[in-house]
Order: sequence, then structure tokens, then C-alpha cells
Amino acid sequence: MAKLYFRYGTVSSAKTLNLLAVAHNYRQQNKKVLLLKPALDDRYGKNNIKSRAGLQTQADLLIDESTDLTHICLKDVDCILVDEAQFMPVKIIDQLRHITLKLNIPVICYGLRTDFRTYLFEGTRRLMEVADSIEEVKSTCFYCHKKAVVNIRHVNGQASLSGQTIELGADERYVPACFGCYLEQHAQTDVKTIEQFLSLV
Repeated sequence: MAKLYFRYGTVSSAKTLNLLAVAHNYRQQNKKVLLLKPALDDRYGKNNIKSRAGLQTQADLLIDESTDLTHICLKDVDCILVDEAQFMPVKIIDQLRHITLKLNIPVICYGLRTDFRTYLFEGTRRLMEVADSIEEVKSTCFYCHKKAVVNIRHVNGQASLSGQTIELGADERYVPACFGCYLEQHAQTDVKTIEQFLSLV
């Protein structure tokens, strides 16, 4: 029986590069892959799936709240790959789960675990609940050599906890960090919020 995989990491952990490598390997074997991405992610163009290393390809399907995968023809599809899975609606994650069970097509989702405030994204939470396999794509902290576990959002060059949960950006806006550096960076600009956080631990 096919499995639902979730491969998560911080920003700059080569998740999309990993996805593109898997897609390449399937195609080298003359197998058909279906590439999905959220419609809201237009950083590199509406249909582009692009890694920070510069490699890119075209998505086969853009996903939003109106998408219904049960109406998509999946004949001869050997694998479904999902980029930026944290932005996927819960119903899409459930439909992907259904596809692995009923159509025996493996699904590999790549995405962030938490937002810049350290809270799970909606799509991520559902994947954590229903995926068969959960794997971490590891990276190092931008500020030290420890493993990165969270993401820092920068506004005007400083760490910030303000703004909407979803604000697209790349290296100029988000960096990976260990939790110690996360707190240290925010202590300079969000003292009250960090003090409240520390009082809980």
C-alpha cells in the first residue's frame, strides 16, 4: 500500500531541491509524477517550483480552497509531489491521504513545520496527524552551528514577531535558527513578547 510522506524542515533546508531531485529520478525511469503547489505561492512565478539553488520546474496543478482532487484524473500517475505543503488546506491533505489508500499512489509532501512565531501551519498539523512517515530535512542555524529548528522573520533587518502568519519571502526575509538564537534575536526587538514566552517554560 502506498504511503503519505511528510518531509519538513526550516527555511533554506533544501526541501524544494529534494523535491526536484525526486521528480527527476522518477522521470529518468520514465515514470509519471504530478507536481502540486499552493496557488498563493507566486514568489518565482505563478507555476514555477524553484529551489534557492536555482533549479526549477513547472507545477502541474495549483491548489487553493476550491480545488477538489477527487475530480482530477490520476491515471498512470506513479507519484505525487507537493511543494510548500504547509499552505495546503486540510481537505487537500485528507484527499491526498485518500489517494494513497484508494489509488495506491505514493504522495510526498515537503514543507515548513512552524511559522515565524513557532506555531504549526494548518497543513503541517494535518500532515503530522495522518502521514505514514514524517522525516526532518535538517539544516544549520544562520547564527551558529547548531541544528535549525525554527524560522526568524526579518523586517527592516531586525527579527520581528509582527504581521500576518503568511507573508511570502525568501532569504531576504526569513532565516533558519536554533531556539537559543531565535530567543536572542527577538530579545533585541520584542522584549515583552520573549519575556512572556520564557515565563511559560
